[in-house]
Amino acid sequence: MRISTVARHLREGTKNVARNGWMSFASIASIAISLLILGVFLLLTLNVNYLAQQIERQVEIRVYLEVNTSQEKIDEVAAKIKEIPQVKTVTFVSKEQGLADLRERLGENGRQLLEGLEGEDDNPLNDSFTVEVTEPRDVASVAAAIEKLNAPEDPVKTIHRVNYGKGTVETMFKVTSVVRNIGLVIVAGLALTAMFLIANTIKLTIIARRREISIMKLVGATNAFIRWPFFIEGALLGLIGSLIPIVLLLYGYWQLMRWVSLDLNLMLIQLLPFEQVGPKTGALLLGIGVIIGVWGSTISVRKFMRV
Repeated sequence: MRISTVARHLREGTKNVARNGWMSFASIASIAISLLILGVFLLLTLNVNYLAQQIERQVEIRVYLEVNTSQEKIDEVAAKIKEIPQVKTVTFVSKEQGLADLRERLGENGRQLLEGLEGEDDNPLNDSFTVEVTEPRDVASVAAAIEKLNAPEDPVKTIHRVNYGKGTVETMFKVTSVVRNIGLVIVAGLALTAMFLIANTIKLTIIARRREISIMKLVGATNAFIRWPFFIEGALLGLIGSLIPIVLLLYGYWQLMRWVSLDLNLMLIQLLPFEQVGPKTGALLLGIGVIIGVWGSTISVRKFMRV
């Protein structure tokens, strides 16, 4: 295709957008509203998944040792726990450190309750290990493997108790899985609905000019000569219609990050960072808008090519 022909198609496609004012406006508005709704739910779903990941990463196993366990036994248990394939880190927490952490969590009022428990003999806590697993969903199997480190034939047990929130953790994983699946279904449904609405709106724009297509066909214009301006018009409608929700969504999300980040951090909840979600969301919505614009034009023009 010659450069002059390409320039003509670009010029005609651009003129068609301006020439068909109200129909172009309806198409752009349809694209913008559809993609805005899709983008809102997409950002919501991404942040729900991010929150679920944060919660899952906080799952850990606490291994409490028997009172007066020797340092040799402590090192031996630590080595055996580290040998479990799914284990990521093993951190020893002495009973003194455990008491200090408890005092910090309880605050000023709790410190009075723990007064007088600092001594070696007065400290009621056990030495322990905090175990973090590579994959949070393996926490139950890792906890079971740690419990088996207490050999039945040993007269003196080293591990007193293994705690990982049994029951609660499994329920949490089920809830997060259901939430993720529901979010994906909603986003997929909205994406299909947006595609249907956008394509049909662009079809109406093309159908309104079917006489123009028929006349061009009758005077001998080739199919490609007729199609290309409409392809470009559909791409421009999709581009303009997608840029509007992209700007609104990304600016709104950026402002949301600024306004509520402090309050959310206090609740140990974080939104997905803007630099991670912004470019991907913008590129996805832009791609959907342009592709559906071209697709809608292609399908519509094809119907009127036979004269």
